[in-house]
Amino acid sequence: MIFVRYEKWNQYLKFYPITALLVLVNVVMFIVLAVNGAYSRDASGVVLLQYGALSNVAGVPGVADVDSPWRYLSSVFLHGGFEHLLFNCFAILVFLPPLERLLGHVRYALLYLASGIIANLISMGAYNRAGEYFISVGASGAIYGGYGAFLYMALFQRQKMDKASRQTVYILLVMGLLLSFATPNVNIWAHFGGAIAGFFLYGLLMRLPFGKKIGE
Repeated sequence: MIFVRYEKWNQYLKFYPITALLVLVNVVMFIVLAVNGAYSRDASGVVLLQYGALSNVAGVPGVADVDSPWRYLSSVFLHGGFEHLLFNCFAILVFLPPLERLLGHVRYALLYLASGIIANLISMGAYNRAGEYFISVGASGAIYGGYGAFLYMALFQRQKMDKASRQTVYILLVMGLLLSFATPNVNIWAHFGGAIAGFFLYGLLMRLPFGKKIGE
């Protein structure tokens, strides 16, 4: 079962430095937002926008660059509250490490970041087409990119996954998408877009000649 973590903390940092770094950045940005009042009772979302949330809302006082391209990446490292942060960091720490070992650090980082960006691009397009306003933060698109990569493995590289791990992937995707529809204020397009992006990116990255992976 590839999703069971047996490593001690020092081993974890050695084997999965990118995963640990991603969680650290998420936690640091959460603290920065909290100190600046993003999670206070009267918070309006302006602080999230000031620090890089993705949105199609124009003319927000104190935020002059809502349409800046860098937000497609920066919003991946911001979260809407402690539960949001906790849930996503748990998913990163538990489910994504096998990808770092299989892809190597460079390709893994590329898959994570590119999945998050593509998920946000799809979200922006979907909400604009529907004529809906939104503010989006969170690592979910990037995480679902990891799930999409595992789906590729489960379907086309079955030798890399035991039966229990393949079943876990199917459950993660099905339950995750069902909960996305059932939970209020969830960016379903980011989840769906991230999974699709990760699926195809994994197939591409496995063929790139750089980065070390297990067995190379």
